[in-house]
Amino acid sequence: MQTVFAIEHHAVTPTHADVLGIVSMIVWTLVLIVCIKYLVLVMRADNAGEGGILALMALVRRLLENRARTTAVALTLGIVGASLFYGDSMITPAISVMSAIEGLAVIDPTLAEAVLPASVVILTVLFAIQRNGTGIIGKAFGPVMTAWFLALAALGLPWIIRHPVILAALSPHWAVLFALDRPWMAFVAMGAVVLTITGAEALYADMGHVGARPIRIAWFGLVGPSLVLNYLGQGAMLLIHPDWVDNPFFRMAPSWATIPLVAVATLATIIASQAVISGTFSMSHQASRLGLMPRLSIRHTSKQEGGQIYIPEVNWILFSGVLILIAIFQSSAHLATAYGLAVTGTLLLTTTLFLVLAHDAWRWPTWAVVLIGVVIGGLELVIFTANLLKIVSGGWIPLVIGAGAITIMTTWRKGTEMVFRERAAAEGPLEDFLDWVARENPRRVPGLAIYPHPDRVTTPLALRNNLRFNHVLHERNVIVSIVDEDVPHIRHKDRVQVTDLGNPDDGIAYVECHVGFTDSQDVPKALALACDKIPELQVDMAQAVYFMSVAEVKRGDPADPDSPASRNRMSPWRKAVYIALSRNQADRVKVFRTPKTRSVVMGEVVEI
Repeated sequence: MQTVFAIEHHAVTPTHADVLGIVSMIVWTLVLIVCIKYLVLVMRADNAGEGGILALMALVRRLLENRARTTAVALTLGIVGASLFYGDSMITPAISVMSAIEGLAVIDPTLAEAVLPASVVILTVLFAIQRNGTGIIGKAFGPVMTAWFLALAALGLPWIIRHPVILAALSPHWAVLFALDRPWMAFVAMGAVVLTITGAEALYADMGHVGARPIRIAWFGLVGPSLVLNYLGQGAMLLIHPDWVDNPFFRMAPSWATIPLVAVATLATIIASQAVISGTFSMSHQASRLGLMPRLSIRHTSKQEGGQIYIPEVNWILFSGVLILIAIFQSSAHLATAYGLAVTGTLLLTTTLFLVLAHDAWRWPTWAVVLIGVVIGGLELVIFTANLLKIVSGGWIPLVIGAGAITIMTTWRKGTEMVFRERAAAEGPLEDFLDWVARENPRRVPGLAIYPHPDRVTTPLALRNNLRFNHVLHERNVIVSIVDEDVPHIRHKDRVQVTDLGNPDDGIAYVECHVGFTDSQDVPKALALACDKIPELQVDMAQAVYFMSVAEVKRGDPADPDSPASRNRMSPWRKAVYIALSRNQADRVKVFRTPKTRSVVMGEVVEI
């Protein structure tokens, strides 16, 4: 409300028609996008219980896998949507915490100077404690957010009682009249109205943590009504006190309640920021497991909750971005000019993917898909277009962040495909290797050797090099593949699949462990699930040695016709980006959770 009435030097004025028009726009934006789109429609599209745009993308690709063009489009939309999420994830903690602390200036204008340092201190502590897990903040989540939303309702209700004419804003015709009377100003105002729905995508993304039913109960039972009461209350207050547009939210509270309200608001925004940070960890984890990012250092911070993870690289990149934004904009009002473009882009992409799913996979009637696209997609398109006006004043920042994320994801995906081809050529077919073992009968040494490897088509580099350099083969050998599926979770009893390699007496077995993109890639645990199925594992697993196959990627000479670089089509700068990402990705030993003291890394150079 503060932002919308500050547009272009108060071009939207707190008159009767303007206030009712703005409040009506806010209420019906919440109804159409949050209530109908997300809670009624999109949350039906769960990928084995998991939500979010990457989970939706994976669901579309799995259900429509026989349609190459559709799956390619879904992949592109998923990459763009996830990349835009990163742009928002840097702005949200900064704007949330700063807007709460700015309530101090309502108490004493001289305290405005404390907003910036206080925000930096709070955010620094928040990011610093991420390594310890979210358990402490999680325990406070329910009570604090309940108190927050009850406070929102309690602030708005007295003003509605004092000026009940504001209830007329519940009718959508006030929004329509405002748009018809002042179309340009209504269009510009939508760039501020978007601030009321910035967390909508998180409702969908959090499905995997709590489920759809609790989210719907929380929204319709507490959150939605509290928000509507508060916005109506702000509107009623502005009709009575038009000069209170400088900070209408904190103006609603009596003077004695301002400090407690600032405290509750600060706690609520810390939790909201935590949700965004956790969402960024989850999004990055999914992207890595779907082959869109390098391996990341995933640390599970809870033995009870598998979804509670910490990714140090993502945490500190996010923190650095938040500090830079605070230093540049220095107030929530200025940050609001940069906010909204990325989130509305994600809203549109989610709607597009959902409509593709509903029409092509669920076979919804065309008229229903078109109706949803026109009403909800049309509203989101208007909001997105309105936010394009913010590009010059700071809206370019989340776009630049998103463009960087898109570049990383597409470069990693394409570079990985090239490395896979070159590596497969160096490894050679596994069948040929097994024939050679049967024919040559190389010298054996006691023990169990385990070779993590992507598939059973080619021979692990470490297995070849172990024979090449040490001239021996272990008595028992197990090739294990961790196969990432486009689903969030696979039950333990369904994960392991043992494949016969042809000769039961050669001492070489093959195990496939299928995992979802929220499951661990723990190789020892995967082998523990297969112990009863493979004779090679009927030994003391504590004595097993793990051989990691590593391909060191280097850029070749494209002018050399014998170099792989001559056939790998990728611009030099993107090859440099891929090589840098490859060299800085997480250690395989940590990712596969193999014992450090019994892990050996072997491989060779691969040129691209």
